[in-house]
Amino acid sequence: MIELNKIHRDFLVGDQTVHALNDVSLTIQAGEYVSIMGPSGSGKSTLLNLLGLLDQPSSGTYKLNGVDVTGLSDTEQAHVRNREIGFVFQMFHLVPRLTAFENVELPLMLAGITPDERRSRVNTVLEDLSLTNRSHHKPDQLSGGQRQRVAIARATVTQPKVILADEPTGNLDHKSGQDVIRILEELNQRGLTLIMVTHDPEMGRRAGRQLSMLDGQLNRDQGT
Repeated sequence: MIELNKIHRDFLVGDQTVHALNDVSLTIQAGEYVSIMGPSGSGKSTLLNLLGLLDQPSSGTYKLNGVDVTGLSDTEQAHVRNREIGFVFQMFHLVPRLTAFENVELPLMLAGITPDERRSRVNTVLEDLSLTNRSHHKPDQLSGGQRQRVAIARATVTQPKVILADEPTGNLDHKSGQDVIRILEELNQRGLTLIMVTHDPEMGRRAGRQLSMLDGQLNRDQGT
């Protein structure tokens, strides 16, 4: 499903070149549950952003479902991103002025889905995540755990094939964090590919496959 071949991502900081990703090659099969761990600055988030087509490699190729997405235009990449990939972030990234229902509906509107289909899909995912009675609440009226569940609903309402989760429990208490991980793992058990960046070794060990990064390189791959 995901194939990275000799990926480099360089940034120019002043007159210095920083190698955020250095010769990364990686294959992830459909339906895998993968955690990415490593210290701050090791390249975890850069790798996740690249997988999510939020960033471009300096060199190398990225194939998603057999298609070299590095050669696509910005518009084409945005279309692939909206159709194939769901994102769950540590900071939730919900739109403050929109209700839970409207936040979840937003990617469907951007995808041109009809109003009736949008309403049906949003109501279904909100019910699945026990959020029906919070559908008309705005983010500041929700707990941290509820906000993250809204973010998961938004990530899955487009029916993507892969979920990218960046420290999804980082802003949650232990119980809420466990609830969120259980939801993500249930989605993985239904066939979604789950790729999660985490600083928490206990959380990382839950994945069927654990990648470790250091200085922009993969230095360990366990569980393959």
